Amino acid sequence: MIQYNPKSWFSLIFDVYSRYVIKLLFPLLLFVGLFTTLLCFLVIDVFDFHYEGTIAFHSILGVILGLFLVLRTNTAYDRWWEGRKLWGRLVNDTRQLAIKFSVFLPEDAKEDREFFRRMVPNVAFAMKEHLRDSILVGEMDPITEENKQRIIASKHRPNMINKLLYERVMKCRNEGKLTAEQLFILDKEIKGFTDIIGACERIKSTPIPYSYSMFIKKFLFIYAITLPISFMWQLHYWTVPLVMLAFYFLVSIELISEEIEDPFGTDINDLPLNDLALKIKKNIREILQD
Repeated sequence: MIQYNPKSWFSLIFDVYSRYVIKLLFPLLLFVGLFTTLLCFLVIDVFDFHYEGTIAFHSILGVILGLFLVLRTNTAYDRWWEGRKLWGRLVNDTRQLAIKFSVFLPEDAKEDREFFRRMVPNVAFAMKEHLRDSILVGEMDPITEENKQRIIASKHRPNMINKLLYERVMKCRNEGKLTAEQLFILDKEIKGFTDIIGACERIKSTPIPYSYSMFIKKFLFIYAITLPISFMWQLHYWTVPLVMLAFYFLVSIELISEEIEDPFGTDINDLPLNDLALKIKKNIREILQD
């Protein structure tokens, strides 16, 4: 995720991300530019076709297309913001769980404290890698070789880490280090981890409906290749940069929507999951330090 100053107009206008978008869209922009140039050449120079251009049709079509793009962007941003709220909840729940462990567990239960100090942050790292379809475990701290092998062998690592947490909590309860009331209090946050990963999976596995995305792209393309008709006779070859600029603005909005509708990836506009996971690890270690 890009960190920036929203009040710095100059840096935002000339930011490198704009060049990244132009580079990504260059093949499409080139096609639209060449098509418009060819159309202008045939109509103006070859056939010498005279007609009165009108922008009424494309004005109406532009309003409809604008409404579609607004809905598309808002839908994508809702998914991005919901993902950020879920990870904000994960940060708070891990802190609360660590605070409760630090208070509930006896001071002499150093082994158990160390287990939770190193295992609770694994929830965030496992969620991050799971949402990115990664098989990495290097950032996790499974404590023992047995736990490491159980995590690696599992198909759903966040679930396995949750299971390991529950097993350790029940072990502490059976050994008399936790009371039944404390066990009930701890259950809220541990259960919440499953709710959070389930909600994140819902966002990831439910993309924008295919027909909706397909027709928006078709409308954008049709709008761009018919736009020269409205300006060609009045503006002649100046129509080419005008159409390319309009196409760049419209398709850039669609491109932004595509990036943020899956907020758990590694695109520059996606959520900073690495930073959030490291923040959780730092907070837990501070809370549960001996």
